[in-house]
Amino acid sequence: MRVTVVGSGFVGATAAMRIVQKGLADDVVMIDIVEGLPQGLALDMRESAPIEGFEPNVRGTNDYADTAGSDVVVVTAGLPRQPGMSRMDLLAKNAGIVRDVIENVKKQSPEAILIVVTNPLDEMTFLASEVSGFPKERVMGMAGVLDSARLRYFIAERLGVSPSTVEAMTLGSHGEAMVPLPRQASVGGKPLTELVDEETLEQLYQRTRDAGAEIVALLKKGSAYYAPSAAIAQMVNAIAGDTKEVLPVCAWCTGQYGIQDVYVGVPARLGAAGVEGVVELDLNEGELRALREAAEGIKTKCADLKLER
Repeated sequence: MRVTVVGSGFVGATAAMRIVQKGLADDVVMIDIVEGLPQGLALDMRESAPIEGFEPNVRGTNDYADTAGSDVVVVTAGLPRQPGMSRMDLLAKNAGIVRDVIENVKKQSPEAILIVVTNPLDEMTFLASEVSGFPKERVMGMAGVLDSARLRYFIAERLGVSPSTVEAMTLGSHGEAMVPLPRQASVGGKPLTELVDEETLEQLYQRTRDAGAEIVALLKKGSAYYAPSAAIAQMVNAIAGDTKEVLPVCAWCTGQYGIQDVYVGVPARLGAAGVEGVVELDLNEGELRALREAAEGIKTKCADLKLER
């Protein structure tokens, strides 16, 4: 199992570190356009192996030839958000970067599964699919795992419990069109809706929608990377380990939830083949409407991307 991480910024480097420390791949390759950056980071990681007790199977490169035959490619390359910026502000700039990345990846690793992390997430996942020409099940985006983790933490913080006791999931778009699922959330087995009122629920959901921007504003420069890298590692684990775990990811819909021909956040079963099926939860009318509206919004932006080709 070879996993390549494209982009050696904070998200990419931390994701590579988590993947190698967890032993999820036999070979982890970091690639970046900045000469020496992935090589130096990979060397630093390898030097930590005797202390942390993992096999130092990570290396850095500036040449896509060194990534040939990758089973999974994680795309983190792109410009991060700055304070005051929305994810959509990055659309035009990051589209060019992602196009170039995917062109190189498909030449070297035509059988790879792609996990897109670059923002705006949903649109960049669509673009990666278009440029690569890979089967839709082999192209997905990382968003729902991250948003769900953030929501679970905020619930735990509000109620003063361990995050491990909280179950919650978000669907839809990565951002304002995120679709929370109150009826799917629980704390210690108890429905969340029995523990907090409607006002508190909406506060939790809005903070989750704004979670990335909150971190960007605090950092002043750069954006989140610890939680995104953890979400990446969970997805890589499901694929590399063929676990069939159901995770909320940006996946291609072919009629599920009444949504057709668009990448949007839905629960999906992940395994060695990539997205091995979209799982249809029992959503109420409001949840379905919100999910379909999110999908339509993504479609509109993706149409803009097609026009720019």
